[in-house]
Amino acid sequence: SEFGPLPDQSMHEKTSVPALIEEIYTFLRQADAKELNDLFRALNKAKEAGDSAKVAEITAQIDNFETHVVPIIADIDAGFGNEEATYLLAKKMIEAGACALQIENQVSDAKQCGHQAGKVTVPHEDFIAKIHALRYAFLEMGVEDGVIVARTDSEGADLTQKIPVVKEPGDIASKYISYLDTQEIDISEAQEDEILIKRDGKLHRPTRLASGLYQFREGTQIDRVVLDCITSLQNGADLLWIETPTPNVQEIAHMVNRVKEVVPNAKLVYNNSPSFNWTLNFRQQAYDRWVAEGKDVSAYDRAKLMSAEYDNTELAAEADEKIRTFQADAAREAGVFHHLITLPTYHTAALSTHELAQGYFGDQGMLAYVAGVQRKEIRGG
Repeated sequence: SEFGPLPDQSMHEKTSVPALIEEIYTFLRQADAKELNDLFRALNKAKEAGDSAKVAEITAQIDNFETHVVPIIADIDAGFGNEEATYLLAKKMIEAGACALQIENQVSDAKQCGHQAGKVTVPHEDFIAKIHALRYAFLEMGVEDGVIVARTDSEGADLTQKIPVVKEPGDIASKYISYLDTQEIDISEAQEDEILIKRDGKLHRPTRLASGLYQFREGTQIDRVVLDCITSLQNGADLLWIETPTPNVQEIAHMVNRVKEVVPNAKLVYNNSPSFNWTLNFRQQAYDRWVAEGKDVSAYDRAKLMSAEYDNTELAAEADEKIRTFQADAAREAGVFHHLITLPTYHTAALSTHELAQGYFGDQGMLAYVAGVQRKEIRGG
């Protein structure tokens, strides 16, 4: 972004993503061109020298050349506007080289990072319209097998921007409204210009914040996630992305299995996010398993399991093993088709710079760089 590093709130200019895709895609194609150019030059020399064995060897290398170009999954956030704006931006991303687009069901102008509070979701018909916009963009660009990843942030979202229009009882809008937090009232209690909802013959007042946003009823998160996933897959999405508060295989599997009751071939993309405190989460999961199994946990303080004093304990070893096998476990038990990790290099760059600065300006001096960086570079090739 021309604005520099920004939080995950759609604050970057919308053209920055297509520009980055094009830069990456062009770089990969140039790498192909360079290697193929070298091979064809070598082939010509072999032909001029009359070396038939060399000609056959190089020809085989050309015929079996493996491209550097890899699939690019582009994050279109919440679409940067309405479905028309989403469609136009999607075309730019596809033209630049993206073969897969990931879109989320947050309100575009109130977008938050997936692991932050205050997320606001849109009604299903709004999100479905944007999924259709992505598909139309792929088809217009001649890409019949473009991949759409539909992300739901409903597990951590307590608010919605608007009440959808119900066209017939029990439709998708009616289901969405059923999750709102409401209070049953008498018509005599209604205030001037107030918005009320009639349901099952009774009048309800939806909980509305000063900002105008409507609040969902507590405990409806999982039901909303499942409905999001089912409707997305039924309306053109290929893969799901469920944003969760913690990396817990059983919790992910519970949601995905409910989706599979309706869409048996549902597949999930999962974000192995650095935002999670993986150490604390998995140690607490191990602690809870031990409690359920009746094991002695008197040597551990559940709230302080992040402490280094537990690093060499049996519980920590069990937790680390579960972290190591998380991807395989989630794929096997929770239908996770693709694992990704967001922004790991931001963390590695920041940590390595911090450690280098500590040593270089501390007691180690230049040895901090030589021992911590250069030797590893040279020995690692």
